[in-house]
Amino acid sequence: MPKIHAYLNFNGNCEDAFTFYRTVFNTDLIGTYRFGDMPADPNFPLNDEDKRKIMHTALMINADSMLMGSDCIENFGHKATPGTNTYIMLDVESTEEARKLYDALIVHAQNIEMPLGEQFFAELYASFTDQFGISWMIHYEGKNQMMNQQ
Repeated sequence: MPKIHAYLNFNGNCEDAFTFYRTVFNTDLIGTYRFGDMPADPNFPLNDEDKRKIMHTALMINADSMLMGSDCIENFGHKATPGTNTYIMLDVESTEEARKLYDALIVHAQNIEMPLGEQFFAELYASFTDQFGISWMIHYEGKNQMMNQQ
């Protein structure tokens, strides 16, 4: 089966976001390319500010899940539009892990839709938008396992 990785786009604050996510997941970046690292192309000129922006970066959340991101360059016709149509869902293995990730990710959160708590479908669940406009769900099924409904 394929692995699913989340790819996030930002409007100039990708580096700040991934500095923050490194502390949340206690891991290092796999690597980072800046737009200034790519070969010059007269069809796509870059100003000095855009050259410093992140073209691609990534970190491993665990052995199977990667979080990747980049800044959008408006001169290239890209602009990130935050919305609630995409979430990153963290399906965790314990209440402790759920609480730890929730407490770390909600620092300066823009919106908490559902605070971490018990739901009929999960022992612990939360949904919120972090300080960078990224929507997250934290899910620990625990004792509230989904029953086979027909």
